[in-house]
Amino acid sequence: MATTDMPTIVMPEGAPEEVITHAVLREIDLAPFGAKGTLSLITLDNGLDHNRPNTFGPASLLELNAAIEAALGNDSVAIAITGKPFIFAAGADLSALSFINDRSQAVAIGELGHNVFKKLHTSKKPTFAFINGLALGGGLEVGLHSQYRTLATTAFIALPEVFLGLVPGWGGATILPKLIGPEKAVQVIIGNALNNNTMMRAKDALGLGVVDAVFEPADFLEKSIAFAASVVNGTTQIARQDHTVDETAWQSAIATGKAIAAKKYGGADIAAPRLALELIAAARTNTLDAGFKAEEDALADLNMSDPLRASIYAFNLIQKKRKKVEGAPKAALARKVTKVGVVGAGLMASQLALILLRNLKTPIVITDLDQERVDKGIAYIRAELTKLVEKRRMSPESAAWLSSIVSGTTNKADFAGCDFVIEAVFEDLQVKIDLFTELEKHISPECVLATNTSSLSVTKMSAGLQHPERVIGFHFFNPVAVMPLLEIARTAATDDATTATAVAVGKELKKTMVIVKDSPAFVVNRLLTRFMGEITDAIDEGTPTDIADAAMLPLGLPMTSLELLGLVGPGVALHVAETLHENLGDRYRISPTMQAFVKVGIKTFYIKNDDGSRSVNPAAAALVHAGDKASTAEEVRLRALRALASEARMMLDEGVVATAAEIDLCMLLGSGWPLHLGGILPYLDREGISESVTGQRFHPAGVASLPAGA
Repeated sequence: MATTDMPTIVMPEGAPEEVITHAVLREIDLAPFGAKGTLSLITLDNGLDHNRPNTFGPASLLELNAAIEAALGNDSVAIAITGKPFIFAAGADLSALSFINDRSQAVAIGELGHNVFKKLHTSKKPTFAFINGLALGGGLEVGLHSQYRTLATTAFIALPEVFLGLVPGWGGATILPKLIGPEKAVQVIIGNALNNNTMMRAKDALGLGVVDAVFEPADFLEKSIAFAASVVNGTTQIARQDHTVDETAWQSAIATGKAIAAKKYGGADIAAPRLALELIAAARTNTLDAGFKAEEDALADLNMSDPLRASIYAFNLIQKKRKKVEGAPKAALARKVTKVGVVGAGLMASQLALILLRNLKTPIVITDLDQERVDKGIAYIRAELTKLVEKRRMSPESAAWLSSIVSGTTNKADFAGCDFVIEAVFEDLQVKIDLFTELEKHISPECVLATNTSSLSVTKMSAGLQHPERVIGFHFFNPVAVMPLLEIARTAATDDATTATAVAVGKELKKTMVIVKDSPAFVVNRLLTRFMGEITDAIDEGTPTDIADAAMLPLGLPMTSLELLGLVGPGVALHVAETLHENLGDRYRISPTMQAFVKVGIKTFYIKNDDGSRSVNPAAAALVHAGDKASTAEEVRLRALRALASEARMMLDEGVVATAAEIDLCMLLGSGWPLHLGGILPYLDREGISESVTGQRFHPAGVASLPAGA
């Protein structure tokens, strides 16, 4: 069979060298499986271990093309594609996308993927995808082009493109709606992607109709070949439904997708979900070729835009920092942790105890002022373990064992033998100083004393101790189990062994960590408080609350400032603001409105209605201290962004963190700063605010933005 002409793609200068995923072809005799002839089995393998998944760059696609054409041209009766152990394929190799500066290159990459994968879709021989492991993006799209799909029970699959600022552009946005219907396709392409990039488990994929059969991993390949043989010999037939006839269903699905995107981005018009929904809508009437052409155009448009470059920068930053903690001491310095103490039994402390118990699997002892509080904390932990069993995320035996090694006490002498103690008590400096002083009487000099404070000085907490070198900030974000960021705050006295132990514990908890200098409110709360302070100041000056609160909506933040205030709580927000005002001065002003909220006990500015909508809490609105100096939404937005630029520059000058990228990481993971902005500082750079306020950029030109001249 003649090789179809393929677009020639010359990658831009400076682009990283592609790690080629090879396509190895072999013939499998189907006679033992009850069918005549052979199956051409193509195995994707980049030759590396499972820490580097198979990906598709131009050279990898050409290798796959050659293998498919060889299989189409031989005497086999069917073609199948599978992956190396544990990995099917993780999609396109994104490493070079940020170097592309010509739209034609982006179009050519889309064309190349379509031209290769489409051969599986249009083959006269039945084609199969044996998805034996992780399949993301283009990896899943290979499967969608195949005419039949099997999936290992341990595999996870997803189309995460919209999460990354892309669209499923190698057939996914066109094929999937036709295969499983528009409502389910919107769930996979929009809903899952924008819900923290949720992946489908095998049972979900089978239930949605994304795959045709699910097999256990031990004999997955054999069972998949047997499935293929049964299709070839006619004993298995898979019925496909025509989902294109019900136009109303498509309109409803698109409306659902728009609502999901609007909720995620606060109503801002974000290109990736909008274009993905346009492709899904068009799939109903488009031919495959017309749909693929539309995907190529959408991919090219996105690739030649700052949001995609920003998303890739942010995504790569998050992936890199998950593996390496900047400034961490040598791991060999970490002490072994065999028993953990948690001071406090309230909700935050109980969450901390639970995550430590589940991940460290070491005895946990919690304490509080009285037995009733201790018992309540223990009951919470055991109830959560029971829920995990009910959800089949933990075996009854594991839950019973973990329940048996968590205990409660009102006597701090029971912390003897602990290697790591963390406090999560009331945010009062003297309370924490007194606590650490008492704990020192009962624990060894090597036991780490960690504080979950969000704003107080770790240095002051440790100043009077015999061993201040073992005190460290260990600041989680709420909810503890969900939020990925952990700020580790070193004082001038904190030694490397303590820091290394804290990092080792953080890794066991699967947190992404940033080591920060002990300073007021560290990174996230310092920036958020400065940012929110500008909004509340504008309200106090006389700007209508609806205008001030909506000022940042064009950025696509996950919630408005006053919604965030309701999540954090006015009491916590005011406390942090007072701490920062005391330590950093008048740029952190104390809002009389916030003081009034706390005095009266207002918890939230908005209240939820029965229909899910929100309305202003009249009790909160009545307490707003409004002056007569109103600002426009644009003025409020610019004011808040200029404040962020100023504060970030001061933080870098003070050495709170070593690099601008660490500030980006903290805001991405600790405050939900949108991925499509690339982090806070690249956005300020692109908008010209960094140079306007500080006289310099935070990042070199071209970071998280189009190359010069593109």
